[in-house]
Amino acid sequence: MIRCSEVRVIGAEGDQVGILPLRAAMEMAQEEGLDLVEVAPQETPPVCKIMDYGKFKYKQSKKVHDAKKRQRTLQIKELKLGPKMEEHDFQFKAKHGRRFLEEGNKVKFSVFFRGREIMHSHLGKNMLERLAQELTDIGTVEQQAKLEGRNFVMIMAPKAQQT
Repeated sequence: MIRCSEVRVIGAEGDQVGILPLRAAMEMAQEEGLDLVEVAPQETPPVCKIMDYGKFKYKQSKKVHDAKKRQRTLQIKELKLGPKMEEHDFQFKAKHGRRFLEEGNKVKFSVFFRGREIMHSHLGKNMLERLAQELTDIGTVEQQAKLEGRNFVMIMAPKAQQT
């Protein structure tokens, strides 16, 4: 599918062959049992390389596959609290939040109010502020505590790792 009459040819071992007519470059590739692949079509003259195209495509797909494998998807873990929680329960939830942040996940803390508990929404806000204070060494508050319906919600993200 190469449309130019002259191309700059790079050999199978990576050596520079020079500028050749397209027909001569294709014959050279056929002699070696390989393909002539256009590598840089925007250059003048276009750069073509003699290579095994099937092997080239296979290596490219492997690179893409490995990149996807190494890619980490970000998860948001949710911890639900109640406004009338005792100290031990609070510490238990804080410990879980710390573990999630250490694993590199975001954590969504929500305080759910039942019935008339909504009248004391300040208790939920105070609880979330205290939680943020306890986890400030490992995470940062991404979304401040705010009331959404019958829930007080706060999102924390892990602090960036210093390298």
